[in-house]
Amino acid sequence: MSSVAENLERVREQVAEAAAKVGRAVDEIQLIAISKTHDAEKVRAAYGAGQTLFGESRVQEARAKIPELPSNLRWHFVGHLQKNKIRHALPLFELFHSVDSLALAQEMSRIADEEGMHPRVLLEVNVAGEASKFGFARTALRGEMEQLLALRRLTIEGLMTIPPLAPEAEASRKFFVQLRELRDGLESEFQMKLPRLSIGMTNDFAIAVEEGATLVRVGTAIFGERSRPGRD
Repeated sequence: MSSVAENLERVREQVAEAAAKVGRAVDEIQLIAISKTHDAEKVRAAYGAGQTLFGESRVQEARAKIPELPSNLRWHFVGHLQKNKIRHALPLFELFHSVDSLALAQEMSRIADEEGMHPRVLLEVNVAGEASKFGFARTALRGEMEQLLALRRLTIEGLMTIPPLAPEAEASRKFFVQLRELRDGLESEFQMKLPRLSIGMTNDFAIAVEEGATLVRVGTAIFGERSRPGRD
């Protein structure tokens, strides 16, 4: 069985190859090792191989795991954030990938104001319009963008999406393109910058890099199969 370090090196090589294929610099892309459901020992193995950026999707799990690990690790939140967990989550994570509604953004801003914090966030877009997934509809996001930008406690840095599950990685490409085009349109319409695109997981991160990902969220390809399903 491959070790975490070997898996991590393989993923890094694939990211570099995909970047080179389209003439991108590999340092434009951040690899987030999605450690949800995996124990602290596996995280330490990845850290030993030079990985310092990790992603979690459950606040309760993260609150237990993060204190066990080196303090210089960096943590992103990639799951659906429940409103009643916001206060616990804010101190743990440097970036929230999955702000998926105006109501969640407003509550996060309100609590951040009480706590004296300025969360950095990405807006999750349900590009494919799947009923089973969280996220802004593309048209709804345009309509709510001014209200989102008025939340001065939040720094909106970009967009995130999760494409429909498909047997072939290539099937994700059109959804990544649509998210990038939506980002470009929002930047133009609202005279703002949204430099971060969080796209690509274990099955399709190379395609995501080709289509402009600045953050790829890879769990299974690094840590192996997890004990229960989730988003990586």
